[in-house]
Amino acid sequence: MKLGIISWIREEDFIKVKDKGLSFVELDVNDRAEEFLAHVDEVKEYSERYELPVQAVGRWGSGRICKDGICEEELALECRLIEAAASLGCTIYITGCNYVEELSYYENCQLAISYFEKLIAFGKQKGVRIATYNCRWNNFVCDAMAYTVIHGYLKDLYIKYDTSHCIYAGGDYLQEARDWGERFIHVHIKGALLIDGKRFDDPPAGMDMTNWGAFFSVLYEKGYEEGLSIEPHSATWHGELGDKGVDYTIAYIRKLMLL
Repeated sequence: MKLGIISWIREEDFIKVKDKGLSFVELDVNDRAEEFLAHVDEVKEYSERYELPVQAVGRWGSGRICKDGICEEELALECRLIEAAASLGCTIYITGCNYVEELSYYENCQLAISYFEKLIAFGKQKGVRIATYNCRWNNFVCDAMAYTVIHGYLKDLYIKYDTSHCIYAGGDYLQEARDWGERFIHVHIKGALLIDGKRFDDPPAGMDMTNWGAFFSVLYEKGYEEGLSIEPHSATWHGELGDKGVDYTIAYIRKLMLL
């Protein structure tokens, strides 16, 4: 396993990650896709200079399908992002799929499968694996039913997993890891805290309610050897406190990294 963090494309971002002693960066472009694509050469230079590989590139929240079919503009953009990832030596691209209310669940799954098939085929040409995120942000490919239908059919579609999303949705993250852990190729390290059944905050991992020891036990049973990516995502932990929270998580998670 390797420990890294979600970061961004500026040189100072890479320097900060290097100073933390981490092993990689993850770049989530979201609505900054064109900014990322315009600076791929600089990102490659920083990655090499600071010996920080780009472990994963991802795009959250966008609309991939509509009632008339695949959104070709989004597909073309994601193929450009996959190509950029490959040029950085990155072998993981993270995506999702929105749900179209005018269509049935079956029709949504059909379109999602068709969309992912195109990304998988393009990714194979570039040496990049495609993974879905289990975040609920404009994405329905995030639970056991969707995994059974979509990942069950697409054997080369993988999963980027984040325990917090399952916790906040009232699910069982240990069960999901048990059932689908063989398909995990990237894992987010993010704290989750419910109080009185409601989301309270996303504190640093190790100060939250996640049973990280049990989760890592499942990862070891599944033979997981890939990236663990810290995601600072708190409304409270910012500035100096946020920096200390990241340091705490690094020390906490490293104690669980036996391989």
